[in-house]
Amino acid sequence: KDQQDAITIAEKIGYPIMIKASAGGGGKGMRIAHNTPSLVSSLQTAQAEAEAAFSSGEVYIEKYIDDARHIEIQVLADHYGEIIIPGERECSIQRRYQKVIEETPSVFLKPETREKMFETSRNIVKEISYVNAGTIEFLVDEEQNFYFLEMNTRIQVEHPVTEETTGLDLVELQIYIAAGNRLPVKQQDIKVTGHSMQARLYAE
Repeated sequence: KDQQDAITIAEKIGYPIMIKASAGGGGKGMRIAHNTPSLVSSLQTAQAEAEAAFSSGEVYIEKYIDDARHIEIQVLADHYGEIIIPGERECSIQRRYQKVIEETPSVFLKPETREKMFETSRNIVKEISYVNAGTIEFLVDEEQNFYFLEMNTRIQVEHPVTEETTGLDLVELQIYIAAGNRLPVKQQDIKVTGHSMQARLYAE
């Protein structure tokens, strides 16, 4: 609500914290604060940037995970309760909080962490009765603890790396779901083969 509210929340969570714009993403309105003085200055900057980019200066605060890996779990869910997870993508190499390299599978995740993240993602999809293609994103620390970041309720531009390693056409499956059909593939049918990477090019 205000500066004092932000300080109270930050002290409760524990520094460092991340300030984020509520109305948008893409690195706009994002600032890291390591202590109260930096929070005060960062809050004003983040709010001004968020207002300029999204016409809303509303921000929220979350714990900042140092040296985090950014892992996203691809999900597809139909109208009949069938959920499949074709795998994860890692997009930890970023510039100004924008993804630069997307790859699958993640070479960082341990098999048991991957399974826990798949199970958590499946539970999220069930809990909200989600129907569509989507991506559930997590931050993972050095000890392989993972923290929910957000859910993208759409197909992502990075989806082809998953298609390359599974042989699935995710757009086709999304259309199947939208047409009210059952998913034509089961989880046990999905086989991940090889490794795939995608790079975003910047012309500045």
